[in-house]
Amino acid sequence: MSFTLETTDMDLGDTPIENIFINDFMPMANGTYVKVYLLGYKYAHDRDEKIEVTNQTIAKHLEIPLEDVLRAWDFWESKGIIEKIQNNEENKYNYKVKFLNLKQLYIKNNLSLFETKENIIQKPKTITPQELIDANQIPAINKMFNQIDYIIRRQTVTTEKQKILSWIENYNMNPDVIEKAFFYGVERKGVKSINYIEGIIRNWYDNGLTNMESIIEHFKTQDEKYYRYQRVMKSLGLDNRPISQGEMTVIDKWFDKYKYSLEMVLKGCEASSKVANPSINYIDGVISSWHNKGIQTLEDIEEKDKPKEKKEYKVTKAQQSKSMPLKTRFHNFEQRTDKYTSEELENIARRKREAYNQRAKGEA
Repeated sequence: MSFTLETTDMDLGDTPIENIFINDFMPMANGTYVKVYLLGYKYAHDRDEKIEVTNQTIAKHLEIPLEDVLRAWDFWESKGIIEKIQNNEENKYNYKVKFLNLKQLYIKNNLSLFETKENIIQKPKTITPQELIDANQIPAINKMFNQIDYIIRRQTVTTEKQKILSWIENYNMNPDVIEKAFFYGVERKGVKSINYIEGIIRNWYDNGLTNMESIIEHFKTQDEKYYRYQRVMKSLGLDNRPISQGEMTVIDKWFDKYKYSLEMVLKGCEASSKVANPSINYIDGVISSWHNKGIQTLEDIEEKDKPKEKKEYKVTKAQQSKSMPLKTRFHNFEQRTDKYTSEELENIARRKREAYNQRAKGEA
């Protein structure tokens, strides 16, 4: 004995659609994306193995381009309610679509949200005085506190140090990142408040900026001027101190007035290797001289900024005479021997010797 059900020639079945889709997801999509989702969901619900359904099938059934079907699946995947499972690596359009259970997603999302709120409610870790003393023995921590005192131009008190040290634990920040937060707060915002700096740290943490590489990249896209200041100061070895407003103005001139690229400016900064104490003003002299000579590219530097060759000059007789030492009144002194001949001088010397000998005998 067997049992069978008669089927109709027409599809008069039912396809249950979750109200979560109708209430939350359907309003955010255009009509084509909704139609693609519903038809695909129907095929998945029917599970008729005799019927092979592809994206081309859906496009033909809805009388829309295949590109619209593919864009619809990309959209729903971005909303997290389907998964695309690749069947053939050679054909990227030939993939299966897995419809996720919206009720289960709803429960998971609300559970994770609840857990997140619980974590937020938890009291942040506080640092004890003994932990602060122990942490100060670590060179990186000690350097961080010294740098912070230098940046804000005053000594931080114990409670402030405890709070700053807690950022390492609560926000998973390295000491160099905390130093950079103080640099940024003072240089760009002009604020030295510990609470304000913590706001910067928290914002970086929320955006996943927990190391120097990601923060510098963030400056590059979000705060181009500050990124340029950092690159210039680092190339001069001056990145261990805050940049002054005057230095910012000079650096801005190189980019805004002279229209130099960062590559050109950093090339100019290489001149700092020639001096013991490099400064922004010294580099400004180099870069301003390039601007005055019409130098705009690295190639121009080779052509227009060559050192001048020393010219060789022939020394004339007049110059030779000028180079000879000047005679003074002592050179014009006439010696008494200038009016006697050598023979007369010899006779005079002989007579003096004879007279001397006679006097010597008489005394004896």
